[in-house]
Amino acid sequence: MTMRDTDRALVQAASAVAKLRCRSAAHTLASAARTAEGRVVSGVNVVHGSGGACAEVVVLGTAATQGLEQLETIVTVGDRGRDVVAPCESCRRLLAERFPTLRVIVGPADDPQVRPITDLSAAG
Repeated sequence: MTMRDTDRALVQAASAVAKLRCRSAAHTLASAARTAEGRVVSGVNVVHGSGGACAEVVVLGTAATQGLEQLETIVTVGDRGRDVVAPCESCRRLLAERFPTLRVIVGPADDPQVRPITDLSAAG
């Protein structure tokens, strides 16, 4: 899939959240997702002793809290200028189940690609 200007802006949004909010070992990844209408929601992961919550899951909760039911595109970036990262296997399954037409931006940051979530899920 071709990167759109709105996809590049989404990567920038997630990167800005990572730079601003990922300042400790408790928060190391930031995600941003966009609806078809252009609304953007973001979130960071939460690392703790018993596991944690992935940034993608936090974004889903944020979207639900704001009454947003359909996400179009999502991206996750690492803290301290790290690259765009693909969702973990558990998040890929969750995202594919909830949003089967979701577009996912995957790295590296200097040459990101957009892939359907179903392609990532199939890759395991």
